[in-house]
Amino acid sequence: MLSPSLAQEIAGDTSAVIGFNVLITDAEGMVIGSGDSSRVGSFHEASVEVLRTQEPATHSASQAQQLRGVRPGVTLPLVAGGQAVGTVGITGTPAQVRRFGLLVKRQTEILLRESVMLRSRLLSERAAEKLLADIASYDPQVVEGDFLVFRAAELGFDLRLQRVAVAVEVTVPEGAARRRGGGPTQDVALVRTELLRTVREVFADPQDIVAGTAPGRIGVLHRVPARRQTELVADCRRVVDVIAAQDGLTARVGIGEPASSVGGLHDSYQDACDALRLGGRSTGDSPVQLIADLRVHQVLAAVNQSTRNRLVDLTTAELRAQPDWPALRDTITAWCESGFNLVRASAALHIHRNTVVYRMNKIEQITGRPLREHRTTMALYLACLADQMGSG
Repeated sequence: MLSPSLAQEIAGDTSAVIGFNVLITDAEGMVIGSGDSSRVGSFHEASVEVLRTQEPATHSASQAQQLRGVRPGVTLPLVAGGQAVGTVGITGTPAQVRRFGLLVKRQTEILLRESVMLRSRLLSERAAEKLLADIASYDPQVVEGDFLVFRAAELGFDLRLQRVAVAVEVTVPEGAARRRGGGPTQDVALVRTELLRTVREVFADPQDIVAGTAPGRIGVLHRVPARRQTELVADCRRVVDVIAAQDGLTARVGIGEPASSVGGLHDSYQDACDALRLGGRSTGDSPVQLIADLRVHQVLAAVNQSTRNRLVDLTTAELRAQPDWPALRDTITAWCESGFNLVRASAALHIHRNTVVYRMNKIEQITGRPLREHRTTMALYLACLADQMGSG
């Protein structure tokens, strides 16, 4: 429980502060830390009785000579959970060092508890990472879903509850402001713990599974209580805003569909990642993307690149030759996504409706087909989405 590296750090620092050598042993009486490094690895016989009784002991010079590896001073038990896990000794005449004994003992036990808590938290984080990774790569032909349900239960998570997967991507944008003093822009990997804490503060339900999945990526399997999806979107926007307040960082979020099985959670997490991947190239600047709004994009992405290129070339060749092709493409997209409604399309494009009418007339003249003919328009719409998605 008491690691040699921690014991040596505590012994060295404490010795420097109080001016007397501090020695720490393990539960077997072996020295694992000392201000006098030559004593590390030796046996401290006085610790045996202190460990047995959990009572402090003092040793004068004559008493110390009768014990192996012992010098004059005081030896106190280190207790964790009611069990003696080691001892701490202070070298010097008992009258001099007794006054430091209780202080050093308490400080060492505090540091020991903090170390245990940190180790426990790190183990929990790694277990959550492994669980999320296994769900993300779940293959029913390789592992049974019930096994993952059992593993999750050991960690306190019930995978049978309805959840929705959320994928958070954090990046340092090009040209981001540098830290004060001209230092380098901060690396996402260096603030991983802080980012995880930020996400956990928003997704704070005990059943929410939050874990790092890759550098700059955090996955969440969020328990969905009886509330609407708009509240989940608001939570995701809050994550984006908090992360944006940190030096030089930006965040984007993808949201999957609700699920209550291992296979469903696998699909939901893949959907959340697809929403991240597709949303940035297809639906503007919104930092939060729902896969429910990107199903057509997802289907197009599943088609091989040559087929998408052929669709774009055969459907929009003459339009793409126009210098204002991006504006024409956005007009077709807005027209379809606004339910073929002129007022809503102009509002989505932030332009006057007459400008929309002008562009639509131009598109019809170039293609020779009316935009109010749905089959024609949908073919153009799919081609525009494929063009927006590019070659990625």
